[in-house]
Amino acid sequence: MKIRIKRLDKELPLPVYETKGAVGFDILAREKTIIEPNSISLIPGNVVVETPKGYMLLLALRSSTPKKKGLLKPHGVGIIDNDYCGDGDELKVQVYNFNKVPAVIEKGEKVAQGIFVKVDRFEWQEVDSMNNKTRGGFGSTDK
Repeated sequence: MKIRIKRLDKELPLPVYETKGAVGFDILAREKTIIEPNSISLIPGNVVVETPKGYMLLLALRSSTPKKKGLLKPHGVGIIDNDYCGDGDELKVQVYNFNKVPAVIEKGEKVAQGIFVKVDRFEWQEVDSMNNKTRGGFGSTDK
């Protein structure tokens, strides 16, 4: 499937899947970004992506980012809707610096991964009872 993509800084390469088995493509920082301790920042990802209808684009940090940079995604993942694809809709990676020193992301550095996920829309059928046994809540399968 061909995906329409716009690069903002043409000096940086298009995203790539680094291995044959990779499910995510790397998102590169468009500019040097400094994230102060205990603060949230947005790292510009250099691309606008037209996600196909029936899909969403999930943004997740690379697995090495917390250890190497002291950064986490405040809400775990980023969800990019398929209608977020205008000329100014650059992918941005929201991060929280949990270290006591500033985190520096250099221009062109790999900061996150993008993964296309098939989705559907559903209708609600409201009921008064689910007619099944309650499982027991968090940790209930640990017994």
